[in-house]
Parts: sequence; structure tokens; C-alpha cells
Amino acid sequence: MKWNQQVVKLNNKQIILQAIRDKAPISRADLSQMLGLTKGTISSLVSELIEENLCLESGPGESSGGRRPVMLLFNNSAGYTIGIDVGVNYILGILATLDGAIIRKKKQRTENKDYPAAVAKIISMIQDLHQSVPESPYGVVGIGIGIPGIVNNEGDILLAPNLGWEHKNLRQEIENAFSIPVIIENEANAGAYAEKTLGAGQECDNMVYVSAGIGIGVGFILNGQLFKGSNGISGEMGHMSIQYDGLPCPCGNKGCWELYASERALLRKAESLLPDQNDLSLEDLMNPEAHDLKPLFCEVGTFLGIGITNIANTFNPEKIIIGNRLAMAKDLMTDSIMSTVKKRSLKNSQTDLQISFSNLSVYSAALGAAAFGAEHFLAMDLHQKKVNIF
Repeated sequence: MKWNQQVVKLNNKQIILQAIRDKAPISRADLSQMLGLTKGTISSLVSELIEENLCLESGPGESSGGRRPVMLLFNNSAGYTIGIDVGVNYILGILATLDGAIIRKKKQRTENKDYPAAVAKIISMIQDLHQSVPESPYGVVGIGIGIPGIVNNEGDILLAPNLGWEHKNLRQEIENAFSIPVIIENEANAGAYAEKTLGAGQECDNMVYVSAGIGIGVGFILNGQLFKGSNGISGEMGHMSIQYDGLPCPCGNKGCWELYASERALLRKAESLLPDQNDLSLEDLMNPEAHDLKPLFCEVGTFLGIGITNIANTFNPEKIIIGNRLAMAKDLMTDSIMSTVKKRSLKNSQTDLQISFSNLSVYSAALGAAAFGAEHFLAMDLHQKKVNIF
């Protein structure tokens, strides 16, 4: 019975904390009314949250006839999280507050196919970001890492074809280095979570995030929740076939969507048109003073639209959000994407469908990874939190 009471108390405490995060500034009385908990329960658990530095009291709010109530705020600086987005040719890291405000960001352009070398670079970036952590009660409370590949529910990397990684336990290696909880997630899932909590999908319960970088990954928010499939490996739509007997893919298939609608597709086609140019980047291709490659962007946008059509016809989402690096080229690709979806998708699938580009720029995956770390921290038994020190 005592154990059950403790579980109920913990659940109530987490519900109260979530309500403060969502509705702050909010009074104790309003919490009681909104959650259906007694004023005594609210008062006791809020006091614990204040002692644990997860809540703050602010100045009095507006009076409804009696004494002006003391308002409660979520202490988003009680701790910090580090989010890492590992791409094929870059590592991007952020240091963020518990509510996703970026304190510092860092990017390194690097090839990551050599797994031990990539791990060393990830560790170095985490160490560098940690040096910027402001003084706080809990320090760094979690590290989230987004990987462009298949990650199961345990955080094991089963296959990252564009990196050449297979059966890697990155989580254990990073936890051994820092003694901080680490969450490994597919980068498109992380991006979808960030769009739902911080970005263009906040008002959507059924949303699809298309991460278009060197490869393509897809994350699903279905009925308001991140959908990961039975084993955590859903969303590999970059490897759906759109060309029978097409180009060979590192995954072992042929004609995969990402071979025709990704940053890699753009670079491959540009290199064939500009054979005298070496080491081209997306930024190089977007420079109209150097190259007029809009037809190339339109072609890739058309292929992107074909895949989005399949998504729209299959899932009937409210919104499809295009993110990652190709989002930087939205002005060059929007018309071809939209015209392709309009021409090819079922008319009923187009009803109320919104297609937009991420407003989180290239930070969706890193923000989502950091958010996973924050959620893990806040879901722990609040009485057992300890300060994390390197």
C-alpha cells in the first residue's frame, strides 16, 4: 500500500510539473482546479518542486476578488542538455535549457564513416559544449544523439547505411565517457519530436517530418505521439523504391527515394554538370552568382514531391514538414514540390494538407535529441536526482 501511495504521489508530482511547464505562469489554485487535485496536495508537491529547484515563484498574478495569488514558473535553467546531430559529413551540437532554448551551438564538417574516429569527435564536441554550461543546480542532465540510421528501442544502432555503421552501441561508449544518461535515437524521429514540441508542428496531432540531408529519413507524429513501430525502427522511407532497378543504394536496395531527392542527389548531379568543380557543397550550389542550377533543384524537388505524395496518400497527415539541410533551399524547390504533390496525390489526401519547411532550420534533430534528454531527466524519480559533474 505504501508503495502504491508513493507511485501516486510521483505521478501527481510529474503531472503538476508538466502543467506548470505548459501553462506558466499559473497559480496553485488554478493548478488545483485544472488537475482536480486537492489544494493540500498541490501545495505539498509544489513545495517539493521548489525545494528541488524545478519550480520558481514569481510576482503575484491578477486577483479574482481576494488576495493576489503567487504565480509559479518552470525553472528551465535547473539543468541543461546536450543534443548532437551526427550527419554523414558533419557533426552538429547544441547546449540547451530544459525547455529547448539553445545556449550554444557548434558544427564541425567531417566525414563520419570511420566509427572510432567519429566517436572521438562526438566526445570532443560534448566536452567542448560542456565548458559553456552556466552554473545550475543539476548541470548537464542528459545527452541525446540523433543518428541517420536504424535505432532500436534499446538505443542500439542496428544499421546506418550512409555511415557504414552496423551493430554499434554508441550509447554505452558515451555514457562510459561522461557518466550521464545518454539517449540514442534516429535523427528523423528526433526532428519530428522537436517540430511537435518546439516547431511548426505544435498544433498538429498527425504530422510527418521529412529529414532531407545527404539521405532522407522520416519521423511520424500520430495521434499526438511519436510513432516508432514495434521495434523502434519505423520511418526508413528514404529507402522506399521509387525507381524499379534504379541506382544502387548503400542499404542494399535499388532505386531508393533518397538517391533522387536528397542533398546527395543534388551534389551527384551537379558534379556531372560541373566536372571542373571539386568538393562542392549545398551552399556552393545555392549561390546564383557562381552557378545557375535552379533546374537541378527543381528536378530534385520533383522527386521529393513524389515521395511526399506517397506519404500523404498513406498517412493522411495534417502537415508534412521538410527539414534538415535541404530546407535551406526551400525558395528553389517549393514550386516543384507543391506542383508534383498537387498533380500526383489523391484529391482527398490534399484536403486540409499543409506542406511547409521547418522553422527550426538545421537544428531540428539536435533539438529533439536534447529534448529527449530533458524528458528523461524530468521523468525520473524527482527525489533521486543528483548533480552531474564531469
